[in-house]
Amino acid sequence: MESDLSNPTLQALRRILRATEIGSRKLASTTGLTPSQMLVLREIGGRHQATPSMIAAALKFSQATITNVVDRLVLSGLVTRERSERDKRQIMLNATAAGLEALACAPDLLQSQFTERFSSLPAWEQAMILASLEKLSVILGAQDMDAAPLLDSGAIDRTNPAAT
Repeated sequence: MESDLSNPTLQALRRILRATEIGSRKLASTTGLTPSQMLVLREIGGRHQATPSMIAAALKFSQATITNVVDRLVLSGLVTRERSERDKRQIMLNATAAGLEALACAPDLLQSQFTERFSSLPAWEQAMILASLEKLSVILGAQDMDAAPLLDSGAIDRTNPAAT
């Protein structure tokens, strides 16, 4: 007799979706930021100065996404944009005191937990999980969707942390 594993698979997928949703809400309630905004702020705060291109490359986000996210961080007073002293064409990003405070009080992102635990798995197991998730993406018809390496739902550069 063939067993139908679709329901347990959907339950596991739902648990993953709920974990990302809960993590995003916890972050939003603590800091008012989305996970993508927090990742960008962490990347900027971890450097003395950074250009938008450096942040986009480090996070594997598009330049347009970084621009939108940084716009929101600047409006929130968490990041500043300044022209480089050496090259006036270049824009430098810096975390403000409020931005550094938001980083200090932010809960650990689900992304960090995932990265730490996933990297501790043997390479063969990592490859197996990746292959399974890629296959699941095909099954759901999502293989051609643009997606940043971020555990979050909704638009990466959304304005409202609770919106999805």
